[in-house]
Amino acid sequence: MEDTYGNLISSLVTENDKRIVLLVMDGVGDCDNDGNGTALFQADTPNFDALARKSALGLSVPVATAVTPGSGPGHLGLFGYDPLIYKVGRGVLSALGIEFALTPRDVAARLNFCTLDDEGNVTDRRAGRISDDENRRLLVKIRERLAPPDGVEVLLETVAEHRALLVLRGDGLDDNIGETDPQAIGVPPLCPTRPPHGDLKTAKIFEQVAGQIQKILSDEPKANMILARGFAKVPDWPTFARRWKLNPAAVAGYPMYRGVARLVGMPVVSQPTTAADICAETAQALANHTFIFAHFKYTDKTGEDGDLPGKIRRIEEMDAALPTLLEAKPDVLIVTGDHSTPPSLRAHSWHPVPVLMSAPHLRGGDGPRFEEISCRSGQLGTVHAKELIPIAMAHAGKLEKFGA
Repeated sequence: MEDTYGNLISSLVTENDKRIVLLVMDGVGDCDNDGNGTALFQADTPNFDALARKSALGLSVPVATAVTPGSGPGHLGLFGYDPLIYKVGRGVLSALGIEFALTPRDVAARLNFCTLDDEGNVTDRRAGRISDDENRRLLVKIRERLAPPDGVEVLLETVAEHRALLVLRGDGLDDNIGETDPQAIGVPPLCPTRPPHGDLKTAKIFEQVAGQIQKILSDEPKANMILARGFAKVPDWPTFARRWKLNPAAVAGYPMYRGVARLVGMPVVSQPTTAADICAETAQALANHTFIFAHFKYTDKTGEDGDLPGKIRRIEEMDAALPTLLEAKPDVLIVTGDHSTPPSLRAHSWHPVPVLMSAPHLRGGDGPRFEEISCRSGQLGTVHAKELIPIAMAHAGKLEKFGA
């Protein structure tokens, strides 16, 4: 599938010194919460609301209508890469996030440590969010006892908390392997060799590895198994800088999001996690870059935990920190999310994501607030996430006229 739209925009790009910030409040979108309004609606956000009254509002579709996106596709869309064309598994993003050097002989997967009951059913997909130290201890135990299949190296690294990276390294490996995470509790892990993966060499290799790991961890009280997602080999794509003629940088504290930035050649200049530090580091990075991707994780984390009050608090934390970023005077500021994560679902969802864009050459402000109801009637309309970078660049004077 050819990226006709992306290639067109890339051909129109012209360089200037205007600066663009993409502030991603991960999973910020929400549902109505039994008539009480979304998390954004319920939050006290005087700074976002004041900005909304002089900004453009709208909604973003991360991938396609009714499609629930993973974090990788969600961010690739925000970077202007059509996620229906540029596809990559989460394993590669996890590897890049911890600066693990992948080779063409590698297949990477993201692992979750999980808890199984005596019947072999998943009772906790995150093993109680174990600590990084516990994660490292478990990986040492696995490395010491695992007997890799002939001709294959099995490499394991800690990512954070319950998350780890697995890399199979060898000749002739592919990434056509069934994910084992059922993304539900009360059911067993999925089989990596289930149809249509049953006769495939690499799927069978991973099945052997997963079986060994289950035996090795069988005496653990909490993290007694692993779940695997996002098997992938590293792709060869045009870099963000070459595609958009921007000097980019990422301000991202979590490995996954550092990984998706590095996937498109975007250097990570800072790794903060709090709203205050993210805004301060983004403002500082603007002195040397024309594009900053700034990532805030906790709006997604609270959504996945079903913690609506927590999600509201996290939004309010970012609102309180926002003036620090605004003082740096970015020429264009986009505030949005990579997907919606309603606490009522405890998971990513298909709902369009609210968008705020502060920029020159608008048709007035949309206000009165930055929340889903105001956004659905804003001047941006409902657009695909892949269109947000081009819209920002147009407002920054970075796109030439098309045609005579």
